[in-house]
Amino acid sequence: MSPSLTFRTGVRDVLPTVFGYIGVGLAFGIVAHTSHLSLLVVAGLSFVVYAGSAQFIITSMLLLHDPLSAIFISTFLVNSRMILMSTSLAQYFKHESLTRNLLIGTLVTDETFALAMNKQNKTNGKLSFAWQSAANVVAYLVWGISTVVGAILGGLIADPTRFGFDFALTAMFIGLVYLQLISDKHLGMTLQLSVMAFVALAYYFLIGVMSQNFALLVATVAGCLFGMELKKCR
Repeated sequence: MSPSLTFRTGVRDVLPTVFGYIGVGLAFGIVAHTSHLSLLVVAGLSFVVYAGSAQFIITSMLLLHDPLSAIFISTFLVNSRMILMSTSLAQYFKHESLTRNLLIGTLVTDETFALAMNKQNKTNGKLSFAWQSAANVVAYLVWGISTVVGAILGGLIADPTRFGFDFALTAMFIGLVYLQLISDKHLGMTLQLSVMAFVALAYYFLIGVMSQNFALLVATVAGCLFGMELKKCR
């Protein structure tokens, strides 16, 4: 990954991540098709909702005929982590207009956020609108197209869980965590692993007193605060 922040560099930097989008996107399309969602609904979820984990949850809830209110609330809770990510990312675009910040925030994902955090380690803490937009737009288009193709191919696969397609999203997140651990030399491996362990333990105890999605949000916020305190003590 070079220190260049041009649009072309953004396209080149996001390409390795795109392969993960293709795999998970195909998996979602196949799962959605076998859940009896139409091609139009699959495309709508991908290009409007644009959130892998939330789309899997929405599909399962639609299959169980859950009320729309429950689906809306679950989707918000699952995606609420993006508030934290966007807030963290916004500091790199303070000089940009509100419109440009909204465009970046609308299309940012876990993957492009992780990519941006890795990139700023190579650019002395700098990011550009052109670079971030390139990464966001390429990821957005590849995800949408992949899910539609997956829905078309879904007619050929009766049971997607038999081939492990339901694990695709988890596998991609594991890869992203690994890349973050080995790329951020400033924080160090020990600090990052300590925060991860704290979040995991907090989540384990919180799910006993609240919903899983809300517990994840609370554990994440607590992990951020814990990490800040650890960093101050270093």
